[in-house]
Amino acid sequence: MDALNNPFAPGAGTPPPELAGRDLLREKIRVAIERVRRQRPAKSVLLIGLRGVGKTVLLDRMRADAEANGIETMRIEAPEDRSLPAILAPQMRLALLRLSRLAQVRSLAEQGLRALAGFAKALKVKYEDLEVGLDFDPEPGLADNGDLEHDLQTLIELLGAAARKAGTAVAMFVDELQYVPEKELGALITALHRAAQRQVPVTMVGAGLPQLPGQMGRAKSYAERLFDFTTIGPLPSPAAVQAIRKPIEDLGFKVEDGALDIILTQTRGYAYFLQEWGKHAWDVASGSPITEQDVIAASQAAVAALDESFFRVRFERLRPAEKKYLRAMADLGPGPHRSGDIAAGLGGKVTAYGLVRSQLIAKGMVWSPSHGDTAFTVPLFDEFMRRIMPGNDWR
Repeated sequence: MDALNNPFAPGAGTPPPELAGRDLLREKIRVAIERVRRQRPAKSVLLIGLRGVGKTVLLDRMRADAEANGIETMRIEAPEDRSLPAILAPQMRLALLRLSRLAQVRSLAEQGLRALAGFAKALKVKYEDLEVGLDFDPEPGLADNGDLEHDLQTLIELLGAAARKAGTAVAMFVDELQYVPEKELGALITALHRAAQRQVPVTMVGAGLPQLPGQMGRAKSYAERLFDFTTIGPLPSPAAVQAIRKPIEDLGFKVEDGALDIILTQTRGYAYFLQEWGKHAWDVASGSPITEQDVIAASQAAVAALDESFFRVRFERLRPAEKKYLRAMADLGPGPHRSGDIAAGLGGKVTAYGLVRSQLIAKGMVWSPSHGDTAFTVPLFDEFMRRIMPGNDWR
């Protein structure tokens, strides 16, 4: 098959040719944002799931849906080494500048920009990575207390006031939310809570790993009532089949049912893996239909590609002690596993590995589904660890 026409798109956040199985969730988000615009009660939504389930792709599609409906949006990714003010302020500035183009909103938007200037000046001492263009001089007493929790509330209220005047709402789409430190996360929760109480048209659609609900709860005890936590998992079989079959048939080709069965078994329905297997099956096939033998031959290439990109990029961030801990987990299977069983596999006591486990949670490699349990955040990572660290020399 012609590689130039290959429809599949494995990549970090790369849109797939067919976003299957997510229509109901997209409609749920559309309704929630529209209710906020109409100043009706609606919870902010958090998409929770493992790596590779398609959270980033879904977040971007939902943002595009919102913009098509006239919603003012902000797209934010929370890296591990940046503060919340540093990632929020530039996007808030852009949103206020866009709103200021409307004559009836200009004065409110400019007040928001003056507040942003005060916000940045007051917090720069505490958050050295905070850099944002200043379009107006600060207004004394406006979001300039130097207290993130208090000042962020003021800033979001002003942003929402401008959006209300424009007849729209502001939707923040925030990815990798689990990397926001809990104190800063608490300030964001408080600001969104205040916005909901005052019916300010500002909401958030966030995405993060499975540890995020626990982090939100520790940051603010009422977070579970403020947010709708929605689990994003592997695609059910009909949607997974659609994700592979439709792009192939749209180009006038076919794929055998047996080939699809093998792809579903190998990928477990995870969105990213479906794209990887689809790509390699297409490249291997000599013509239509794509057969079971094509997929069997493609599987080796798909696994190698995952090892060199999706898995390895995470593996290379680990210290030797962390690699050993994950390798001991892998010996026990996919998980989740009791922390005591992992420690026993390493030949020690649970207390000896508490710090390593905490560091792996902070890096987003594992999470704790319940007290004393540990699970991988990356699907099939146990198989990768056994491939990359074979035998028993790692012990």
